[in-house]
Amino acid sequence: MGRPSGVEVVTVTETRTGTYEVVVIGGGTAGLSAALVLGRSRRRTLVVDAGEPRNTPAAHMQGYLTRDGMSPAEFLALGREEIARYGVDLVRDRAVDVTKGEDFAVALAGGETVHARRIVVATGLKDELPAVPGVAERFGRDVIHCPYCHGWEVRDQAFGVLATTAMSVHQALIVSQWSKDVTLFLHTVAESELTDDDLRRLAAAGVAVVPGGVAELVVDDDRLTGVRLTDGTTHPREALFVAPRAVPQTGLLEKLGAELQETPFGAYPVVDPTGLTTVPGVWAVGNAMGFAEQVVNAASAGYRAGATINGELLMSDLDAAVRV
Repeated sequence: MGRPSGVEVVTVTETRTGTYEVVVIGGGTAGLSAALVLGRSRRRTLVVDAGEPRNTPAAHMQGYLTRDGMSPAEFLALGREEIARYGVDLVRDRAVDVTKGEDFAVALAGGETVHARRIVVATGLKDELPAVPGVAERFGRDVIHCPYCHGWEVRDQAFGVLATTAMSVHQALIVSQWSKDVTLFLHTVAESELTDDDLRRLAAAGVAVVPGGVAELVVDDDRLTGVRLTDGTTHPREALFVAPRAVPQTGLLEKLGAELQETPFGAYPVVDPTGLTTVPGVWAVGNAMGFAEQVVNAASAGYRAGATINGELLMSDLDAAVRV
């Protein structure tokens, strides 16, 4: 476990221009987990990794048993090393198109095309942050979005919650479990949007409600010290919770004709319990199939998809042999 944070282990071989049994698009937790299972199942597998994991801004990840507090960069570096042990190839590139004929053809930004019998889409999502000066710069430090990921580390500090939709009320109520000093800044949400139930629960949780837009964050000595409103008033705060707009990366799934379903957090593919989409031979895992997949959930989804694909390929080949 002594590997420095951020060290990459990338195995790229000359054989990647050929045909694989499985191509995994996305080299985050879900994709690497699927690749690990497939590699251990002796499946010829390629991971196409654009190198843009969602949790890049975070210095640590939490809630993953035995890996609590680990650097996400170190976690992924170890994952890349593990899949290499089982002969899985990894190329640092971006999949720009996928078409289906007798097999799947995956076009890479670097100009190559690889082929596969099955596809795992693990392209995740992107977080669009509120356009408030200071938010993007401090995201993953003292501007955070998930109390289960970071709440313990900022417990009992003075919290702010930046409201961008009426659902921010729920976020303010949840984070009150980690601090009894919570202020909900309504920002772009009108007071009239809060229901009577919202107001009763906020009062019961001891959450202060401050109307008015937020102009900027106040930072001193490289730490958040306050939230300044557009009227010039400043409220001392030590941690700010925000709710990024989740943008699912479903472009490749849409090209393949996968059915999507609308959710409060965007349109995600319709999948069965193993991650199989409505396109035969195509699985979606991790944040590519849903907004709320934490690292531990993504690892589980990748494992489940990998095991399912191996079994499906095996039975397909056996059935083909019987027909000969």
